[in-house]
Amino acid sequence: TTSRASSSPLNKLPESSSVVRDIYKHKPQQTNTMVLTERQRRDLHAGIHEYLLSQSDEAFHRAAEALAAADPAACKGNSTATKASSTGSKATTLLEKKWTAVSRLQKKVMEMEKLVAQSAKIHAHRPGAGGGKMLPRPPAVHTMNGHRGNIACVEVHPVFTVVVSGGEDGTVKVWDHESGQFMRTLRGHTNAVHSVSFTPDGSYLASSSSDLSIKLWDFSTYACVRTLRGHDHTVSSVKFIDNQNIVSASRDATVKFWEFDTGFCVHTNNDHIEWVRCLACKQDGSLVASSGNDTWINVCQTTGERKSICQLRGHQHVVESLSFVVHSQSSPPGQRNPVESVNDHLVSGSRDRSVRLWSISAANCLSTFNFHENWVRSVILHPSGMFILSSSDDRSIRVIDIKANRCRQTIENAHDHFVSSIAMHHTLPILVSGSVDQTIKCWPLE
Repeated sequence: TTSRASSSPLNKLPESSSVVRDIYKHKPQQTNTMVLTERQRRDLHAGIHEYLLSQSDEAFHRAAEALAAADPAACKGNSTATKASSTGSKATTLLEKKWTAVSRLQKKVMEMEKLVAQSAKIHAHRPGAGGGKMLPRPPAVHTMNGHRGNIACVEVHPVFTVVVSGGEDGTVKVWDHESGQFMRTLRGHTNAVHSVSFTPDGSYLASSSSDLSIKLWDFSTYACVRTLRGHDHTVSSVKFIDNQNIVSASRDATVKFWEFDTGFCVHTNNDHIEWVRCLACKQDGSLVASSGNDTWINVCQTTGERKSICQLRGHQHVVESLSFVVHSQSSPPGQRNPVESVNDHLVSGSRDRSVRLWSISAANCLSTFNFHENWVRSVILHPSGMFILSSSDDRSIRVIDIKANRCRQTIENAHDHFVSSIAMHHTLPILVSGSVDQTIKCWPLE
């Protein structure tokens, strides 16, 4: 016991160093739990010693002497700091430099973590990103006002964070869905706008109207570059098949195919007998589905003679909306795709309050979902192929789990009036909805 006490560093400390002496008294004696290595410990002591010597107060110098007595090997090289303190010049010590550097690095790490979280959320829908089950949740991120009439259609730009909407006021409006700010109004139609559609690369926009015309807009200049005429009644829906071909549906009971470059109608499909209200184009552009007041769905090819390949029957009222998968997700190489048949599926929403899932190859109805309490106005087949998103005149937006055959999620009172249209981006986590209450809302996906 005597030899152990005589070798203690406490006996070597100056009598005035009561603070350091107390620290050593309460210091745990288990050296095997030390976090720092021996070199890190020496560097830390040297930095503290240098800092203490750089201060002008005599109390700091006494603490420095106590530290030098406790660890002379680490503190013996601080003659420069001693000289600086004695001459009264103020120099930045190594400890101060490291301390400020740590603060800067912590701030930078926090900023990077925030960017990573935002990036992971934005790209969650991309293949292999694990975002296949991202679903909308309330509350809405933005509510955008500007139309002077009911909103009939909304669409999301395939590249930029931009939303377009068409209304009964005859205008097409452009919005930034990240900030919720209005950007521009596209004027040219003389009656209600019923449908809008982007080219796959987002360079052009098509809009259809009750003025019997289809207008093509250059989205870089917002100028109308061409007006297509040929329908004899309201043009209810328009879709880009690809960057060079367009399909439209009308109350004149026809479906017309157009060339973008010439503006010529190259084919007219007369398979329907009543008002054709809605269209859907398959992702690869090979098929177009159409339906309306005659309650059945016609699926035809988009090339050659544009022959009908099947007719899907089952709805008991007007079909308001059709959707192929928004953007199918592929599995990594060597793995089985759990949604390998999703490109064969078509979803429909009707005034009979039902949502139906169809198989094109089998030409039959796979499932019928009756969760809405009023007309179903718009449907989307989720990119994962596992869910259907639908909006209705019951003012709700619903998420339907296809496999479980249940309503997984409901946004009640999504708008103050009928929810006329919804659109979803295939990679960005955003869903937009338009309503008879003349507002557009942006909903986050999580």
